[in-house]
Order: sequence, then C-alpha cells, then structure tokens
Amino acid sequence: MMRAIHHVDLWVSDVETAAEEWAWLFGELEWEADDRHRSWRHPDGTYAFLEHSADLVGPHERLRAGVNHLAFTVDSRELLDRMRAESSAHGWHELFADRYPHAGGQEHVALYLENSEAFEVEVVLEAGEEV
Repeated sequence: MMRAIHHVDLWVSDVETAAEEWAWLFGELEWEADDRHRSWRHPDGTYAFLEHSADLVGPHERLRAGVNHLAFTVDSRELLDRMRAESSAHGWHELFADRYPHAGGQEHVALYLENSEAFEVEVVLEAGEEV
C-alpha cells in the first residue's frame, strides 16, 4: 500500500529544545531517528524533519492559518497511558487533562499534548482497540 504522507517539515525556533521534545515523542511512536537527530522515519517510510531559518518570524500559533496539530496512532492503551505519565518529563504538557482519555468524544480515545513551542499532537488509540 502506498503511504498517504511522504514527509512533514516542522519549522522550529529552537532546534536543540525541539529535537529533545520530538525525539521522545517519535521514539515512543517507534519512528527511527537519523544520525543528526533532526529527522525521524516511520516504518512505512514517512519522515518528519525539524527546520530552523533566520527568516522565521514570531512564535508558532496553531490557532492561526496553517496546521493546527498532527495526529498519530498507537495500538495499545498501555502505551497511551505511559506516554501521558512520561510526557511532562520530556517537554510536553497535557491538554484537556480533566477529560482524558475522551476529550475528543466518548467513542474517541486519545491523548492531547503540547510542547514548549505550542505544537499540538494528538495520540489516538487505533479503532478497535480497548477503550
């Protein structure tokens, strides 16, 4: 099957901090880091890359035009719960913590995280798995 997304470039203001935060997240999701630790590859070949430019203007604002968040899937509730427990030690904080794991609705099991630059990720328990 052909992959749906080839790659994602994430523009960041602080590459070192971002690399640490994203390295943890991608590692938990079983994406493999490259030698420079600025990109990660999923087993299906999709990759994500961190970029910085001197021309970058202002902070990331996910509520403005552009991408609001990235959503990833996991296949176990145990992994989702572990990521929730460990996320703050890796520069991420939980969004909608009072509604975990159903902040997206009663039939939707997910963890919502935001990093130091306000990038949001949603980690969704794949349909059919234990809710």
